[in-house]
Amino acid sequence: MSERDIRRFTIMLVPDGGRQTRTITLSYPTLRALAATLSVLAVLLTVMAGSWWYLAARAARAGELQREVEIMTRDRERVEALVQRLETIEDQYGALRGLFGSVETEQPSGVWLPPVSSPRPGGGERPELGPTVPSVWPLTERGFVTQGLHNTGGASDHPGLDIAVPSGTYIRASGGGSVVDVGEDAVYGRFVVIDHGGGYATLYGHASDTFVTLGQNVRERQVIGLSGSTGRSTGPHLHFEILVEGTPIDPLTVVPQPS
Repeated sequence: MSERDIRRFTIMLVPDGGRQTRTITLSYPTLRALAATLSVLAVLLTVMAGSWWYLAARAARAGELQREVEIMTRDRERVEALVQRLETIEDQYGALRGLFGSVETEQPSGVWLPPVSSPRPGGGERPELGPTVPSVWPLTERGFVTQGLHNTGGASDHPGLDIAVPSGTYIRASGGGSVVDVGEDAVYGRFVVIDHGGGYATLYGHASDTFVTLGQNVRERQVIGLSGSTGRSTGPHLHFEILVEGTPIDPLTVVPQPS
């Protein structure tokens, strides 16, 4: 195709009040190239604007998450302070009961404490850090055992105790040890696993909240969470397991239920 056969697009510019005009002539190939270039620039500008909006939204969300983390950190600090206060009060109350002897009342206490005849290790002092065999009830209330251990190898096996208690009841470590797993599971909900050494481990499931972190050393009777109904649960309760070399055993054979 000769140069004369190429179709052209002419733009004539007429100044207001002027006599001289300007004419711009563009061939159709040039016009198509210019249109393609403008389209690419428009796409790039749209992408840049979208990226800026996304980054701005992410930055705003990061600020919100930072504030939530700060709130949660303050809440955890308050809970830990309450836990320490509870332990101090129970130590003092145990000492008072030791001075005045055991007093039986018909009205049950909202918080279960060890009897005077079975003082805490160390003469009523808070237990030292270190692994100990699970031996104490994992709640500050007696609760009601709704399901026991069924470990026959079938589909209906139940590897521990289900203890019905109100939501928010203190969950305690049945023995001293180290937290080897803590998190949330579809079945157990929020849970904690403690290694007590000597092949012993305990699991506490369906908690509404947990107060320990992975690798943390805990004392016997230390509050590690609050009971709830998370995971596969039909009501507030604690699922409590004791495992020896990975095999569940009946917790009631080593941990007596308070009377």
